[in-house]
Amino acid sequence: MSELAKRVVVALILAPAVVAAAYVGRAPLAATLGIIAALGAWELGRMARERGVEPLAAGVALAAAVPLLVQAHYERVFSFPLSAAATLLVALMGAAIWRRGVEGRPLTAVAVTVLAVLYTGGTLSFAYGLRYHRFTIPSEPQAGTALLFFPVVLTWASDIGAYFVGRAIGRHKLIPAVSPGKTVEGALGGVLFTVLIAWAYVAFVLRPAAHLSVRPLGLVLFGVAISVAAQLGDLAESLFKREAGVKDSSHLIPGHGGVLDRMDSIFFVLPVAYLLLDRFRLLLPVPP
Repeated sequence: MSELAKRVVVALILAPAVVAAAYVGRAPLAATLGIIAALGAWELGRMARERGVEPLAAGVALAAAVPLLVQAHYERVFSFPLSAAATLLVALMGAAIWRRGVEGRPLTAVAVTVLAVLYTGGTLSFAYGLRYHRFTIPSEPQAGTALLFFPVVLTWASDIGAYFVGRAIGRHKLIPAVSPGKTVEGALGGVLFTVLIAWAYVAFVLRPAAHLSVRPLGLVLFGVAISVAAQLGDLAESLFKREAGVKDSSHLIPGHGGVLDRMDSIFFVLPVAYLLLDRFRLLLPVPP
């Protein structure tokens, strides 16, 4: 089977499963986010090992636990206060010192472990916050699903716009030391295409499905911010792989590489989307 065929088959299997988890929400969504986070944390640890750093094994489990803890917080079942997070960090340091000693680079091991947890489980948890945003109606699952996929679709739009504009007129390299194929023209094309798709998504998906909208100026700001975040996420993962000396984060997904290869932009986009839509109040409820 060719690489393209593998990509298509895997996409046809995984995409509906993720959409279904988002639509059903609650435990299935949190569990899906936890699985993705755990695999991503494992891949980040795998890349760290290429540079002689051995993260703590608990990092994978902690990354998976973060979305579940967020769900428990939303369900008012359990709250994870800042003091508990600080205690956990102290426990990780103690475990690293006890198990690794000075020669085992305990500080570096804990740093990479905490990074893996926050980079995967921490960022993906914002998907749950978007799915159950206070402006969505819990009895209408299509509303939360439409809002959750708003930044996800814009991430795809940014990638597509950057790719085709870069191929067509790209001349000036963006950051050749990190990603030689990316150009300034492609980056700008990705931003413009993202703003265009943002307008279309609000008009044809978000407004009818969720009774939500975004002010015109806010829509431009949101599209630009999402595209910039998506491209930064892509560059960040490229930087990780270059430091580790690997082409792909893993080979878990046939035809696609690893979880980090597919989710690199999403990790950056979800927190930015939640911050802009909720804290900066770009999101507006509209009458049905």
